[in-house]
Amino acid sequence: MIEVLLLAIALAMDAFAVAIGLGAKSQKQSHHYVLRLAIYAMLYFGIAQGVMPLIGYLLGAALMGWLATAAPWIGGIILIVLGGKMLYEVFAEDKEEEIAHIADEVLENNNRHQDINHKTMLTLAIATSIDAMAAGFTLNLLALNAWLACLIIAIVTALFSLSGVYLGWRSGTWLEEKAEALGGLVLVAIGIKIMFFG
Repeated sequence: MIEVLLLAIALAMDAFAVAIGLGAKSQKQSHHYVLRLAIYAMLYFGIAQGVMPLIGYLLGAALMGWLATAAPWIGGIILIVLGGKMLYEVFAEDKEEEIAHIADEVLENNNRHQDINHKTMLTLAIATSIDAMAAGFTLNLLALNAWLACLIIAIVTALFSLSGVYLGWRSGTWLEEKAEALGGLVLVAIGIKIMFFG
């Protein structure tokens, strides 16, 4: 169960970082507006993060018969690559600008209409959960109920997204990169564990 919680926290870090960016871009908005934004982030990101690993799990289950002996290595490599990608993105120079641009799109016209662009929010939720689909493959290698694991991933992401918007609204973007680095390190560690220790 600890592995699932760590996996859920690691997978939630992309959504958490984006939620912080959304909150930081909304610092001049009312509490009511930020509450709506936080609820939307919680719903969009939480649902996407719950569904995507389930898709990965089902695809992995279909392939497990063919890949039984190599599955731990494939699953471990997937998590290490995802973790490495997250770590790389932390140090990419344009990451903060990219998050700011995305936040601008989601909060389109927010000064005039206090409106949230739901199409962009949905796209963003899917984009931040693609890694979760790949990680869902590894749920076949862990001794747990995959449906419960996906529910835990969804709930953890929803809570991190909700709190991320408020953290960004109150204190800016200083936590974004640290959150993604932590998520990357946890994914690499779980990948190594799956590959070498089962």
